[in-house]
Amino acid sequence: MTSHLTHVPAPDGLAPSPQYSHVVWGTGRFVAISGQCAFDADGSVVGEGDAAAQARQVFANLDRCLAAAGAGFGDVVKLTYFVTDVAHLPAVRDARDAAFAGAPLPASSAVQVSALVRPELLVEIEAFALVPERAATPSGEAGAELRPLR
Repeated sequence: MTSHLTHVPAPDGLAPSPQYSHVVWGTGRFVAISGQCAFDADGSVVGEGDAAAQARQVFANLDRCLAAAGAGFGDVVKLTYFVTDVAHLPAVRDARDAAFAGAPLPASSAVQVSALVRPELLVEIEAFALVPERAATPSGEAGAELRPLR
């Protein structure tokens, strides 16, 4: 199967960036993932005061959310980073690069904010993805239905 996403790292007249694709488009089912913070499964903050640990936890949470939608990082078309200090962006990029593992990078935006929902949080990331439509099964039925998150 060919890729359902097209990445344009440098449209005419724009300098290429190794950190993101300027334009991404594709076909499929649209998935929006709410901003994820560095909470573990019990709701405790992971990596208080450590942007790298928080970024890794955020990408782990994004991975779980994508999986719940039948998607993966290769389906992501847009990330938005909210950081309390732009100095945290290298740690966020390292965690992102590990999560994407060489896949084309999506479009992205980064915003420094004065605070997140809790004072010990340093990073929040939201994602948008396009997931390929499921092929019909041999019986002609659509693939398995997705279940809503609790």
